[in-house]
Amino acid sequence: MDITRRQLLVGSLVAAGGLVLAGCGRDEGPGGGADPAAAPGFPVTLEHRFGTATIERPPQRVVTIGYSDHDAVLALGVPVAGIRYWYGPEDDAIQPWADEAARLTGSQPQILNMQTPDPEKIAAVAPDLVIGIYSDLDQGSYDLVSAIAPTVAAPAQFADYGVPWQETPRLTGRALGRSEQAEQLVTDLGARFAAAREANPQWAGNEVVVATRSADKLGAFASTDLRSQFFTELGFVVPARFDELAGDNFYTDLSFEQTDELDHDLLVWDQLSFTPGGRATVEADPLASRLAVSREGRTVFLEGATELAFAWQTVLSLPAALDGILPLVEQALPRG
Repeated sequence: MDITRRQLLVGSLVAAGGLVLAGCGRDEGPGGGADPAAAPGFPVTLEHRFGTATIERPPQRVVTIGYSDHDAVLALGVPVAGIRYWYGPEDDAIQPWADEAARLTGSQPQILNMQTPDPEKIAAVAPDLVIGIYSDLDQGSYDLVSAIAPTVAAPAQFADYGVPWQETPRLTGRALGRSEQAEQLVTDLGARFAAAREANPQWAGNEVVVATRSADKLGAFASTDLRSQFFTELGFVVPARFDELAGDNFYTDLSFEQTDELDHDLLVWDQLSFTPGGRATVEADPLASRLAVSREGRTVFLEGATELAFAWQTVLSLPAALDGILPLVEQALPRG
């Protein structure tokens, strides 16, 4: 698996049709008029898998080294000084769903293109807070980065790249002194998932597989992965078989001879932009096309902007993912 594909595996909230920027315009934390040293709620100490991070005052220069962590910072109305490059245009690390939030916060971040956390590149941005939740931090790199500035890593109870979308803004909100706004973001987006579940009770208990296809193998996400959790929030369940195959990982490889493993109530094909030939390759595959889930039209293909928003799995991207995915699932598994 090449580095780009491995990284891929690894609102401001668009809700009810509008953009909500939490905390924007308030005299609180970065960009506000209050004295940072006198800000209520600081210092704050956060626990994570490598220990604790103590933040003495509202951060003024936030650097995110988790691939998608900047979305939570921007959604809370705080500018980002540095963003770790993930994929896409190398001169623009902010995705379309976050453009308005970045504009409103005045963010003009430095893009840090690094395959592993690079202390020199991070230090050059002069951060007073580093956020590395959706990242590949290990103890060694954490020790180096946290020597530059307080560094917030993923909580210990979650797997690598497995922090739920609800917890990332909450943890980020605590670090920024904006917990109330973070909770509102979670509540608003959670209401969208709840509304979709209520509108589609026929989905409850149905088994879903989020699958991928490369040139030489298939793959499926375990229940610990955020992509699978997107569908469990809609009422679906992930077959225990994929957790067994994945073990401690969030993903399992499958050979083409194991294609039958994908035959469940709903089959979602993800990351088609990394599949040679894209959707056409999957649809022409005789092994996949003979599955009952394929023959009966209970298959969803994630492409284009919807694929991208689904990959990000953030409080900013998920509204766009819902807009693109819900009609496809409703068509695959209709009411009645």
